[in-house]
Amino acid sequence: MSDYAFYYWSVPFRGQFVRAILAYAGKTWTEADDATIIKLMSGPVKDMPVPFMGPPFLIDNNNDFAIAEMPAIVLYLGETLDMMPATPALRAMTMKTVNDANDVIDELTLDGGREMWTEKRWRGFTPRLRKWMELWEETGRRHGLNSETGYLLGGEVPGIADIVTATLWSTLADRFQNIAVLLEEAAPRTSALSRRVSDLPALAELAASARKDYGDAYCGGEIGNSMKKVLNA
Repeated sequence: MSDYAFYYWSVPFRGQFVRAILAYAGKTWTEADDATIIKLMSGPVKDMPVPFMGPPFLIDNNNDFAIAEMPAIVLYLGETLDMMPATPALRAMTMKTVNDANDVIDELTLDGGREMWTEKRWRGFTPRLRKWMELWEETGRRHGLNSETGYLLGGEVPGIADIVTATLWSTLADRFQNIAVLLEEAAPRTSALSRRVSDLPALAELAASARKDYGDAYCGGEIGNSMKKVLNA
């Protein structure tokens, strides 16, 4: 039996953060298909492994525990896999990074496709995206990150904040050239960190599998098509 069962759509997006942590930790997991997720979502709440409105959710098979919502899943994995920093301050900063990443992808998908991207809308949003990148850059600067060594919140090995950072920016940069260029301009330390962490064998293998399984998809639906059309123009 695998260590975990993971439920998320067959795209990277929000689920890729959880996959990256599991891969880095050397854990095994199975993934449900989209039809299974839809069936659970549309069924009675009492039949759900954990009450949830939408994926991701994770089942820890070894501890018979299920948890939903990406930041909550990341916190659970960080604590149970001993990947969180030692001090309360750095643990709080770790979860701030996780929640910031969650906010970034919500904004990049215009709140899950509430609207579609146009060239005008993208031009108006670019300064805000640059500011998000600068937040990461300043966080790293304050904790000793430089362009060649170090991690976002210090430490001698990558932590949850580094894995989430690398997954966020490397997945986006790999699929959207405009974001790759902006990241290198606005946050070169963050860009370098993302490459270094993403090049670790377990995460590089995960990225290759994502390319094989999902192609150039980032998220699904019309908003995914809108992002491809406008962000790569």
